[in-house]
Amino acid sequence: MMPSHAASPVTVRLPEGVSAARAAAKAADLGHLPEWDLSDLYSGLDDPKFSGDMTRAEEECRRFSELYAGRIAELAAGPEASARLAEAVRTYEGIEDLLGKLMSFAGLVYSGDTTDEARAKFYGDTRERLTSASADLLFFALELNRVDDAAMNAAMAEGPLAHYAPWIEDLRKEKPHQLDDRTEKLFLEKSVTSNAAWDRLFNETIASLRFTVQGEEMPLEPTLNKLQDPDGAVRKEAAGAISEVLRGQLRVFTLITNTLAKDKEISDRWRGFKDVADARHLSNRVEPEVVEALVDAVRAAYPRLSHRYYKLKAKWFGQETLPYWDRNAPLPRVEQRTIPWTEARDTVLSAYDAFSPEMAGIAKRFFDERWIDAPTRPGKAPGAFAHPTVPSVHPYVLVNYQGKPRDVMTLAHELGHGVHQVLAGPNGALMAPTPLTLAETASVFGEMLTFRRLLAATTDTTQRRAMLAAKVEDMINTVVRQIAFYSFERKVHLARAKGELTTDQINALWLSVQAESLGPAITLDSGYEPFWAYIPHFIHSPFYVYAYAFGDCLVNSLYGVYAQAEEGFVERYFALLAAGGSKPYGTLLAPFGLDAKDPGFWQIGLGMIEGMIAELEGMEGQP
Repeated sequence: MMPSHAASPVTVRLPEGVSAARAAAKAADLGHLPEWDLSDLYSGLDDPKFSGDMTRAEEECRRFSELYAGRIAELAAGPEASARLAEAVRTYEGIEDLLGKLMSFAGLVYSGDTTDEARAKFYGDTRERLTSASADLLFFALELNRVDDAAMNAAMAEGPLAHYAPWIEDLRKEKPHQLDDRTEKLFLEKSVTSNAAWDRLFNETIASLRFTVQGEEMPLEPTLNKLQDPDGAVRKEAAGAISEVLRGQLRVFTLITNTLAKDKEISDRWRGFKDVADARHLSNRVEPEVVEALVDAVRAAYPRLSHRYYKLKAKWFGQETLPYWDRNAPLPRVEQRTIPWTEARDTVLSAYDAFSPEMAGIAKRFFDERWIDAPTRPGKAPGAFAHPTVPSVHPYVLVNYQGKPRDVMTLAHELGHGVHQVLAGPNGALMAPTPLTLAETASVFGEMLTFRRLLAATTDTTQRRAMLAAKVEDMINTVVRQIAFYSFERKVHLARAKGELTTDQINALWLSVQAESLGPAITLDSGYEPFWAYIPHFIHSPFYVYAYAFGDCLVNSLYGVYAQAEEGFVERYFALLAAGGSKPYGTLLAPFGLDAKDPGFWQIGLGMIEGMIAELEGMEGQP
């Protein structure tokens, strides 16, 4: 997933129909946008250190298998079990860090231009070799899970293995769903030509698409950005372009969706998962009933949140209803300006600094040390992400910055992830990764800090209304929209279990959940049916999306605790982030007096959104 760095520069191609002068003028409005420097991983595709590390990784995987395969039960017996097993886990962790470093580099390079054949080949070859190498490690988790519970508990109780107890305990939760060694190895090796291959096809198809708006031909990300243009005619044209191009590719997207849903169904069936989302819940270390309570609470709140807000927004536009392309339109008669990159940077850092200078200091490194890739480019992965890479290096952030207020919030969001990943890094490669139940905590909290700081500094009623409206829309997109996405995924996967789905069937499922979540004030005109096709989470991480709603509601509750100026909040918050995946979410929330298993918990977060909508309703005059 990567941009340019000194040793391996990226050639930026202008979209057809865009003059160099026009592109330069747009870039001048934003200021200098940084491109990340990946040399802390490797200097380029031809870096000899990369090829050397790849060879070393393959050799270390083989050596590990030769040393430990078939011997874990033996190591777990006797008084020295803790030391012997801890040594094996430490060695395994070191190999995992190396494998992760190699794959992270390949992934980041690829995301910088997924249409470039050299990058695509590099990414594909790297994934293939690492998958083959990691097959030699597969036995380790399987054999650890076959160790008798009493013996493993005794080994973890004290001694060096106690450090890895959280990882082993998490690993043993997978025990009921693990298969025999040969089948697990087959699943792993076949992933290169099954789900990973379809995932890659989706990426490269999306990156190759071009949309024509106002005579300009552009990739998906800038086209989606046009849906926030102040000119309604531009928004309508952009929506039409997206619809037309996606419609022309629906056979491909329908095939990808059918294949991946079936692939998942096969895996779930073999592993004994009963519900289509159970595997995700297990990997998130969250109880299905907690997710069900969240989903039920949000769906029940649709009329009080999205339906209510979009009715109000339509009124501001002087209409009874809004077409779908105006859902995220800026408010009428509100000045829209391009926010330069330096202003966005200073805004986020100052908000972080007001909360904690340490937090701002970590975030500042992303700017100073070129850990961020900001420009939009043809072929670049759309959207935004923070990639943790591995604890021995540092995270990298990708955004597609275009100077909109939402882009500033996105920057705050991804830097929150980055800070979280830096703080969790000392836990090591096995325990630094954070389950999705808490993975969105720092990101959404970073957004909230930035928004609250900007709002407090805004006295103009019109601008304040616009800011509140934008925040409400972001929260609706994070909570309501993501739960609607989750509902759509469930419908697709459950229907696919009965047979292959046609494009029309998928379109119908999409429209049904969108109509339910958006409400009667948004008209889903002809053309909206194929908009499901570009959502990457459905392809890359099935059922991931509820984590956004989980995180937003959780952060609203956390922020409420913070707003009460409770002493020691910052220290407790940093302890939560620094824990990474070493503690369950319930344990980490307890110091804040929060319990996600409490049926009333989700109403706290939803109530904050409802309160903002009520504040907007109470503002007199038109925006």
